[in-house]
Amino acid sequence: MSPATVIGLAAVAGWIYLLAARGFFWQAGPEDEAPVEGVVPSGGWPKIVAVIPARDEADVVGQAIASLLNQDYPGQLRLLLVDDQSSDGTAEVARAAAERAGAADRLTVIQGTALPRGWTGKLWAIAQGIAEADAAAPVYLWLSDADIAYAPDTLRRLASRAEAEGLVLYSLMAKLHCRSLAERMLIPAFIFFFRMLYPFAWVSSRRNRIAAAAGGCMLVRRDALDAAGGIESIRGALIDDCALARRLKPRGPIRLALTERARSIRPYPGIEPIRRMIARSAYAQLNFSPLLLAGTLVGMGLLYLAPPALGLFAAGSARMLGLAGWLAMAFAFRPTLAFYGVSQLWGLATPAIAGLYLLFTLDSARQHRQGRGGFWKGRAQAPGSEAA
Repeated sequence: MSPATVIGLAAVAGWIYLLAARGFFWQAGPEDEAPVEGVVPSGGWPKIVAVIPARDEADVVGQAIASLLNQDYPGQLRLLLVDDQSSDGTAEVARAAAERAGAADRLTVIQGTALPRGWTGKLWAIAQGIAEADAAAPVYLWLSDADIAYAPDTLRRLASRAEAEGLVLYSLMAKLHCRSLAERMLIPAFIFFFRMLYPFAWVSSRRNRIAAAAGGCMLVRRDALDAAGGIESIRGALIDDCALARRLKPRGPIRLALTERARSIRPYPGIEPIRRMIARSAYAQLNFSPLLLAGTLVGMGLLYLAPPALGLFAAGSARMLGLAGWLAMAFAFRPTLAFYGVSQLWGLATPAIAGLYLLFTLDSARQHRQGRGGFWKGRAQAPGSEAA
């Protein structure tokens, strides 16, 4: 058996495993559709405070605040925006949006203080927001990013299911902005790879140790957060949503779902801003380990790059195996592309897309080595970085 055939067999075996035995992660679609009309929590609708960390978000925060204030939630909901030393008038835009909605009394804006050593910017802003929110004694904290806009029934659905199932964390994976050519090429793959790492069915299962969340929208039970050590227990985490999920899952059931109801309104007009988004945390996902980086390069190369190479340049059984692997990855990608309304032809470009993600991951490692790991909005926040 030739080396090319062995590589082809390994790639096909890998795709058989991914398709059949990894929580069917590839079957993407809205997962928060359970009806809630007429469903009222037995103890009444819980008090909720939404905490929104924001740093230089003037372009998007107004729409986000308006959607939060427009929730049809029957219980008490207050908003607390933490302005993390913005320089673009973020706080003023947020206040103006609340005024237009006729709900200025439901929004509180606090000015964030200087970032202490050992904290990431977002988590420090959230910590300040939680400290302020505690005066209202909320049952849940709704941690929401400043670039997420919601359908009016989102919180009612979140709270109803959280109460019914005793969830300590209910997170929705927002539908990312996907209009530009760069977005159509790279954004669906971001969701595809995330779900492959963290199959949502496994995340939501008490029998599986895998824990994850999507930081744009997380409904967190306040007492469970305290029992898990509070936000300060993950203060230096770059991938803060998954770190929080790992802390909370031992405390009770968690749920992660894909949704149409939460949408990111942050555009990515070209490849460069998408590269920055991925490079900020890709090496952190590998625990800053050169060995894990090397393993990722080999694994991704086998699964995504070897099949088209064999299909185009090999012969005989090796070529057939390569084509089979290529078709398998295109098939697996189809539901995610459909969810984003993107042409199915992008499925055939999966190897090239994966190759770009590998380059972004290598760039993430390079930035970390240069002391600029986790760079985002003027801050290098990864351990060992110059501004951490």
